[in-house]
Amino acid sequence: MEDFKRLEEIAKTIRRNILTMLNKAGSGHSGGSLSITDILVALYFGGIMKYDAKNPDWEDRDRLVLSKGHACPALYATLAQAGFFDEELLWTLRQLGSPLQGHPDSKKLPGVEASTGSLGNGISQAVGMALAARVLKKRYNVFCIVGDGEMQEGLVYEALMAAGHYKLSNLIVIVDNNGLQIDGQCKDIMNVYPLKEKFEAFNFRTYEMSGHIYKNIIDTLTTAKRNVVSPTAVIARTVKGMGVSFMENRVEYHGVAPSDEELKKALKELG
Repeated sequence: MEDFKRLEEIAKTIRRNILTMLNKAGSGHSGGSLSITDILVALYFGGIMKYDAKNPDWEDRDRLVLSKGHACPALYATLAQAGFFDEELLWTLRQLGSPLQGHPDSKKLPGVEASTGSLGNGISQAVGMALAARVLKKRYNVFCIVGDGEMQEGLVYEALMAAGHYKLSNLIVIVDNNGLQIDGQCKDIMNVYPLKEKFEAFNFRTYEMSGHIYKNIIDTLTTAKRNVVSPTAVIARTVKGMGVSFMENRVEYHGVAPSDEELKKALKELG
């Protein structure tokens, strides 16, 4: 329990930084960044991923691909917290010349494994990385976070087909299942459900979990890492805008930065 409390405190810091950097930038994606924060915290600080912040190109590191690239404020804040770069760089989000742009650029920022943003592109890169590990006889895992709205992209299913065909057991796909996309509820815009059966049809071993309870996240991802016969999918039930009461489950905050007044209120809620 003590370790889970530590993770919760790290998540609060990251959420505060996400909202502060978005406020300073005046634009960006709040809701989906907050919904994946606990998953990122579990990956980087819960003993799930192996990495070396001082040697970000270490060949045997695990890879994290943020396929829903618009949620990069969460990734940036997590990488800063993990020591990949100085936290002061966060306040340059979306500024001209900053390595922290509105979508992640792997050529400009240590710790970013893939340039993503065009939905479906990231999971395709993740499949390639997992396949490369087999060719190179490396034992790293590739984690890929996709959005449930992103599951509307045809490219996603080509990637799943290849992963299942090649039995990429080092690939773990995590779906941020918050139920909302920029125009409304996923089920109303273009229904992607049921998700579990779709992954299973492509020969993924599939789990469902809460995306905000650390014991649940860590237990599920630890189990996923033990799978040596097929790729794994983890469908994480999340809340868009998690941690800030007036943003939670509100589609209006998909791509809106908090105002000064909203930031003050949110930071108070986050301690």
